Amino acid sequence: MSSVIFKIKDAVATIILSRPEKLNSFNREMALSMQDALDESEKNISVRCVVITGDGNAFCAGQDLAEVTDPSGNGMEKILSEQLNPIITKIRSLNKPVLAVVNGVAAGAGANIALCCDIVIASENASFIQAFSKIGLIPDSGGTYFLPRLIGFQNASALMMLGDKIAAREAKEMGMIYQAYPQTMLLLEAEKLSNRLALMPTKALAYTKQALNNSCFQTLDQQLITEDTLQAKAAGTNDFAEGVQAFLEKRKPHFKGD
Repeated sequence: MSSVIFKIKDAVATIILSRPEKLNSFNREMALSMQDALDESEKNISVRCVVITGDGNAFCAGQDLAEVTDPSGNGMEKILSEQLNPIITKIRSLNKPVLAVVNGVAAGAGANIALCCDIVIASENASFIQAFSKIGLIPDSGGTYFLPRLIGFQNASALMMLGDKIAAREAKEMGMIYQAYPQTMLLLEAEKLSNRLALMPTKALAYTKQALNNSCFQTLDQQLITEDTLQAKAAGTNDFAEGVQAFLEKRKPHFKGD
């Protein structure tokens, strides 16, 4: 049985990490299955939003250490290069919005996979922890790239070195995540937000994502050129024409994602 549940409903693809007995920690099978689900979400033209969440009481506890310490296993270098890092690059290059719905603890690589998504919401019962220093490792899975950009160098440095657990409400206050909701409201809010994203101009959201990706390493002049290029592409979409027409007619636009 696959440790990833993948389903599509109403233009929303949902990827559920499902090793609840291991707090949804990654082994090779789950990592490769998640990569397949992200690839299918990219290919399937009916999908206009992707949701990533966890099964049971956890979002993801990071890498399964039993695999790391297995003498016959792949070792840390291959685990990162073949299993975890491709997940990060696929999420950031996916031409559709990706919503992380953090239903419980997000630790180590699990936290950093959540934080690389376009929008992160969490249950108030959830927590985030850069657990690496507790076992003598450095943050991986893009953590040293994304976290300082979300909460600043000083906060990121402290959380990574001290390994403090951050509750969802505090994560929201720090700018680490978008929203925190009571546990009983999380799934409802996730459904509302994912359906809203699925009805938006998908190509424009993809171009926005590309611009944000580029902004992390470009100069202002380079970023202005990127905006010019992507705005020209956005202006050539059917959704742009529909948006302008709806504005002139004072009605709600009906975007089709093309």
